[in-house]
Amino acid sequence: MWTAVSGGVVGVASAVATFWGGRAARRTRRDHRRDDFKAITERMDKEFDRRDERIDELEAKTELQEQRLEGASVAIIYLIGRVRGLTGYIRSVGMEPPAADPVPDPAKQFIHDFDL
Repeated sequence: MWTAVSGGVVGVASAVATFWGGRAARRTRRDHRRDDFKAITERMDKEFDRRDERIDELEAKTELQEQRLEGASVAIIYLIGRVRGLTGYIRSVGMEPPAADPVPDPAKQFIHDFDL
């Protein structure tokens, strides 16, 4: 009889140990939340890196466009001065320069009535 009782006790103890070990090995909700947070922060870090690269590209393009606009502005100012000089020379020799074509609508906001 003691053998049967001791076998039962060992069986119960073994079942409790198995249950306890399985429960200890199981991941808790907190563990899952921590892992989810870690995965989300890693994805956010990658997204931030991508955004930083895109912002750097856009800043480089903006700088290039600003340089091109500055060069175009200087070229336009030079050409206006050149046309004025030629017009003045033509008038000084007693001739009249040819009539200018009408100013296109998109250019009207940039070109004011210059006495060419």
